Amino acid sequence: MFESLTGRLTKIFSKLKARGKLSERDIKDGLREIRLALLEADVNYLIVKNFIKEIERRALGEAVQKSLTPGQQIVKIVNEQLISLMKSDAPEMAFPKNKSTKLMIVGLQGSGKTTACAKLALHYKKQNFSPLLVAADIYRPAAIKQLETLGKSIEVPVYSEDITNVSKIAKDSFNFAEKNQHNLIIFDTAGRLHIDNKMMTEIEDLSRIIKPDEILYIADSMTGQDAVNSAKEFDSRLNLTGIILTKLDGDARGGAALSIRAVTEKPIRFVSIGEKLNEFEIFHPDRMASRILGMGDVLTFIEKAEAAFDKKEVEKLERKLRKNLFTLEDFLIQIRQMQKMGSLDDILKMMPGTNSKLMKNIKVDESDIKHIEAIILSMTKKEREHPEIINGSRRQRIAKGSGTSLQKVNQLLKQFDLMKKMMKGMSKGKFKFANQFLQI
Repeated sequence: MFESLTGRLTKIFSKLKARGKLSERDIKDGLREIRLALLEADVNYLIVKNFIKEIERRALGEAVQKSLTPGQQIVKIVNEQLISLMKSDAPEMAFPKNKSTKLMIVGLQGSGKTTACAKLALHYKKQNFSPLLVAADIYRPAAIKQLETLGKSIEVPVYSEDITNVSKIAKDSFNFAEKNQHNLIIFDTAGRLHIDNKMMTEIEDLSRIIKPDEILYIADSMTGQDAVNSAKEFDSRLNLTGIILTKLDGDARGGAALSIRAVTEKPIRFVSIGEKLNEFEIFHPDRMASRILGMGDVLTFIEKAEAAFDKKEVEKLERKLRKNLFTLEDFLIQIRQMQKMGSLDDILKMMPGTNSKLMKNIKVDESDIKHIEAIILSMTKKEREHPEIINGSRRQRIAKGSGTSLQKVNQLLKQFDLMKKMMKGMSKGKFKFANQFLQI
């Protein structure tokens, strides 16, 4: 996510940090480049103007110009301003379990509402809520079927009726939820354009019937300012309580993420970072700012690792790393477990201080996992434990046995060697998150 913006900012900061001292001219030139980077990332013009103005006010002070590390000070200021831009004073969503809570999900067509409903249900199910999904989209032919399929995959019931009266569906769902002791009801409403007055009036009427505790707007982050402007219009009719940013994994620019909170004055509650139903996170402004600046995201990494990794397996891995006994079987196990945490590329990007060139070489395509497994399983036990013995003839045999190519085998062995060096570095404490990760 935000590859384009992160890349631009990284280059700007590298130039600033390369200078021993920063003159006023140096700072203003750097801020001009940051402004252009933000505008090209489709961040709202007024937001960029105020953002740069505040950074300039702070950056031209004596604390920066007289600092021994002025470039680092600029990065610190930008990081703090990014956090301020995305932060909200609204309290976190906390629901009682002894009574029914109602969430109404609204937004444009194609923004990812139905999938977001399922992700929300799974998120709260993990917190021991008993969610119920309600199919309140009576217009899109496949909407009900999609919600039922998603609900089945996470073992969450879906309430639906074969009628076109959405108000009746909502009222009947209350009785169903009470009868079956569901304490969280999530309404998947039909997508609508904010300029369609008839449809907007319908959603207002539905809101009065449901009386939701939260009205969450689904914003497709890839649409940039369109998502921001639409959210503002929905808020004028419904009084939104929060935003869920979807498709963040495909957003190379970041305009919506950096603009929507400031423009709508509504908190970003969650972000969807992939197609899988577990690729869904609570939004933390400080962590997002860190990702945007290419500084990793330690806390999210730790949380994902806690959910995906078995504590005994981690302790076993730590002992192997310390003795330099990391094998190809361990490599396969780690890749399988990291898959549970989400996209491998995104997980690796959360690691601070990781060399960018190393990251490119260690990149593992999701579709290659089966090839990796086939290659490793085609090796002898001795080859898995001591890959250094795998010479040319052995590689040919492994390629043939796995149904892959010699190039694939060579690529895997290279990736394993890089991963081993990286993991060894973690065990020696080269990465700041290492101790936390190994002590989960």
